[in-house]
Amino acid sequence: MDTTAYLFDLLKIILPALIVAGSIFYLIQQYLEKEQQRRIIELRLEATKTTLPLRLQALERVTLLLERITPNNILIRLGSAGQTAPDYYRLLLQEIRAEYEHNLSQQLYMSPDTWAEVKGAKEHILTVINKSYQGLAQPQQARGTELAKRVLETLINEEVDPTERALNAVKREAAGLF
Repeated sequence: MDTTAYLFDLLKIILPALIVAGSIFYLIQQYLEKEQQRRIIELRLEATKTTLPLRLQALERVTLLLERITPNNILIRLGSAGQTAPDYYRLLLQEIRAEYEHNLSQQLYMSPDTWAEVKGAKEHILTVINKSYQGLAQPQQARGTELAKRVLETLINEEVDPTERALNAVKREAAGLF
């Protein structure tokens, strides 16, 4: 019976010690998890402070790209007076592609869906210009003003602004940053 009493006394000492040790382990584990979450939040905040201005600048540049390649704007900016339709056609395509290529790196700072909208807008504008050029009676003898007029007529008939969806996507993404 001596052994049973000894084991019972030993159990009375070890059991509370195990409960205290388990509680301490649990509390330390909780503290370390919360500390790790706090560090992750701090790192994200720091990254946001760095990338937010870059993302906003990219969205601004893409907005400018879309505004510059909008047919109404590009036709005015690249006057067609004194040019043949083939020369004006090449100039329009070259300018749109150059604007797009100049801003290709901005896709790093925006969602793939938004970039797809931007790319789709560019392709739609190129398609409108191509259709308009092909629709000229005699493209080689036509004037640049005739091509510009045909592009505008095509846009009016479609009743769609080729850059509107892309601009709205860029605006939604910018609004989502805040």
